[in-house]
Amino acid sequence: MCELSVGTGEAVEARLTCGGQAEVLLQPLVSVPGEWWELLGQGAGVALVTRLNAAADRAVSEVVRAVDLPADDAARRAGELLATRRPGRDALYGGSGLVLVEAYPSAPQVVIGGAGELAEIIGRQAALLEWGVTTVESAAEAAKVLADHRDAACLVLLSHEPDFDVPTLRAALALGIPYVGALGSRRTTTRRREGLIAAGVGEVELARVHGPIGLDLGARTPAETAMAICAEILGVLGGRDGGGLRDSDGPLRG
Repeated sequence: MCELSVGTGEAVEARLTCGGQAEVLLQPLVSVPGEWWELLGQGAGVALVTRLNAAADRAVSEVVRAVDLPADDAARRAGELLATRRPGRDALYGGSGLVLVEAYPSAPQVVIGGAGELAEIIGRQAALLEWGVTTVESAAEAAKVLADHRDAACLVLLSHEPDFDVPTLRAALALGIPYVGALGSRRTTTRRREGLIAAGVGEVELARVHGPIGLDLGARTPAETAMAICAEILGVLGGRDGGGLRDSDGPLRG
C-alpha cells in the first residue's frame, strides 16, 4: 500500500474532480486471476475481492460474479455493489487485515418485446445511455435472451399478444430479471395480470411488474415515452423511486 499526493494539474490530467491524498495498492499482475480479465472482456457482472494481510505486504485476489451466492461478508458486499449497476469500490476490515472490493456490473441489456416505432426509439435512447439492446418477437426468443443476460436484462414488453406477453413476463419474473415493464392500457394491464395469476404467479412477483410502464412525466410522443421508460429503468436499477404511472389513478395521457 502506497500513499500518494495528487496535485491539481495531475488531477485534471487524470480526469479526476480534484486533487488530494490517495492510497494505492500495488500487486503483481500475475496475482490477479485470469478469470477476472476474461469476465471483464465478456461484459459480465464481476467483482474482484483482494485480501491483504495485517502488514499489508501480501495480497490474494479472488473473483466474485454477480450470479454467485455470497460465501462471506466480502462476497456479500461485492454482490451489493454489483446490484447497484454502477462501478463501485469499498474497503472492509476483517480479522486478518484489509479487504478491498472492486465491482464492475454488467451494463443494462434492454430486451424489447415487440417491434415498431416506439421499439426503435427506446433502442436509440438506451444506446445513448450506453446500454445494450436486443429486440425479440416471440416468447421463446425472449426467454432465451433473458436467460443469457440474467444479471443485466431489463424487459420492456410492448407486445399486446397474450401468447407473447404473458409467457415472457412469467419467464422474466421467474429468472429474477432486475426490471420488468409492460406497455399497455389499464385494461391490458389487468388482462396480463389475470393471465399471470392463472399461470401461477404470486402477488409478490406480480408487484415487480411495472405496468403501466414508465415514470409519470406527462409523456405524449413516442420519444417522450421512450425517455420516461428508460428513466424508470434507471431509477429501479439505482434503487430510486421516481413515481411510476402504476402508482397513479389518473388517465395515462393528459
